[in-house]
Amino acid sequence: MANRILKALVLATLMASMVFSQTAPTPPGPPPIADMVANTVAHLTTLLDLTSSQQALATTIFTTQQTGLQALQTPLQAAQSALQTAVTSNTGLSAAATQIGTLTAQQVLIQATGDAAFYAILTADQRTKLTELNKPGQAGPGQGPGPGNGGPGGPGGPPPRH
Repeated sequence: MANRILKALVLATLMASMVFSQTAPTPPGPPPIADMVANTVAHLTTLLDLTSSQQALATTIFTTQQTGLQALQTPLQAAQSALQTAVTSNTGLSAAATQIGTLTAQQVLIQATGDAAFYAILTADQRTKLTELNKPGQAGPGQGPGPGNGGPGGPGGPPPRH
């Protein structure tokens, strides 16, 4: 009888350890910055024939850009939540809206700064290709060079030349 109890106890312990050793699934979210940047640089290399030094510079530029944009996500979500609270209480609407506007302006500036830095490392031929790709009807909305989608002629970038 003691042997059966011992076996049952060992089996229960093994089963419990198996249950607790399983890791919880990772919740879906944005891909890591390094992956987004690598995909963007690979795509731009295909489109614009970037040199290896341009790829390295673009990686640095877009990593800085995405890091800055990602840092604004939490405060922007909090500001949007504050706006919802302000709507239901009918107080603080102006402050909440101003905060969202300020954070959005920061996003646009980060995006435009990165896109301008990328544009500056391109050759004249690459700039021409990029301008052609960013013309209306050539690329979908938000398909500029940067991982945050924008760029020369796109949201946050210099206006297209007509």
